[in-house]
Amino acid sequence: MRFFSSADKQLWLLALPMILSNITVPMLGLVDTAVIGHLDSPVYLGGVAVGTTATNLLFMLLLFLRMSTTGLTAQAYGADNKPALARALMQPLLMAVIAGVVLVALKTPLTRLAVSVVGGNEAILNQAAAFMHIRWMSAPATLVNMVLLGWLLGVQYARAPVILLVIGNLVNILLDLWFVPVLGWGVRGAAAATVIAEYCTLASGLVMVWHVLRLRGVALRLLGQAWRGGYGYLLRLNRDIMLRSLMLQLCMASLTVIGARLGSDIVAANAVLLMFLTFTAYALDGFAYAVEACSGKAVGAKDSSQLLHVWHAACRQAGLLALLFSLLYLAAGRYIVSLLTSLPAVQTQAGHFLVWQVILPLIGVWCFLLDGMFIGATRARDMRNSMAVAMAGFGLMLLTIPLLGNHGLWLAVTTFLLLRGVALWWIWRREWLQGRWFNYV
Repeated sequence: MRFFSSADKQLWLLALPMILSNITVPMLGLVDTAVIGHLDSPVYLGGVAVGTTATNLLFMLLLFLRMSTTGLTAQAYGADNKPALARALMQPLLMAVIAGVVLVALKTPLTRLAVSVVGGNEAILNQAAAFMHIRWMSAPATLVNMVLLGWLLGVQYARAPVILLVIGNLVNILLDLWFVPVLGWGVRGAAAATVIAEYCTLASGLVMVWHVLRLRGVALRLLGQAWRGGYGYLLRLNRDIMLRSLMLQLCMASLTVIGARLGSDIVAANAVLLMFLTFTAYALDGFAYAVEACSGKAVGAKDSSQLLHVWHAACRQAGLLALLFSLLYLAAGRYIVSLLTSLPAVQTQAGHFLVWQVILPLIGVWCFLLDGMFIGATRARDMRNSMAVAMAGFGLMLLTIPLLGNHGLWLAVTTFLLLRGVALWWIWRREWLQGRWFNYV
């Protein structure tokens, strides 16, 4: 078998735009930090950090809107089922609009709840509240954008993520630079820039979806009929993905919470090291998204050979990329740390635990790819169950912290990723050997 076959080329055509798009996401955070960080008090930066964390946490829990849409759309695309293709778009859109309107209506109690949970410096919390009060106004656009991106990925419109993220980030950055330093709007300006950028992205996404609908021959009549029926399965699918996402968020959040108890230098070092994992995950997720689309298409067409070609190609190419990341972190990890922080104590602590960043890409790549395989097949229940197994392993490894210190915390993270991959692989292998992969209900 050739290392770079036609399946590999197809995978790269889908994955590369997603990789390029994903690694631009941290750039927006850097611009926000730079703009707000030049105001005359650190409370502004703290307020934006708290407000962004609180709103993004809820939006991440609603990420099932993107994930389920990709799987259902890819299956309909593979089966050449135009009514199902219309339904995979319109029904999640309705759910996204309703959820977004509810979030806007509840913006005041949601903001109060977030502030009360976080606690701490009153000046920072006031700025965070001001940020969130405006940021919640983007909820309908943010959630609809998830659906549009999921649908465009499902029909393998590879340019979509690049176009949407470039438009959204560019608008956000330009408005940041205008609203905050020029108009003097402070954190409200940063929030307003994000809201406007989300609605600009929405407009662009709708144009692209309309273009693809015309290419695929999906008539307006089908869109009008797609609202009705079949919500029970969609709701169950989204429920399981949301529970899976909640467990994931809890485990990753505990990395910071528990690290804070190990000392200020440790929590700062972990924050720096987490950037390694975040960057790696963003890049490898490009392959996961490509696998979602290809896996769903193969499931819709019930084509086992196509699915295996995609899987083997993904293992080759993503595995190679993960190896390159590990080698990069091994060779230049300390230099990268020095670029991220100038504090000697934090640099020293990060150096002690850098070995985990060398290991994690090789451990985590498989669970990212298998996530894509299962999302494409809309096997949300299996994803939820495997995440529960990984979370249990994570909890058990935390018991090693009194003995191993921060090494125990990173051992827990490594075990978490390893068990996610092993559990998903075991389920996939079992279902495949028993001939049930294409007959999931």
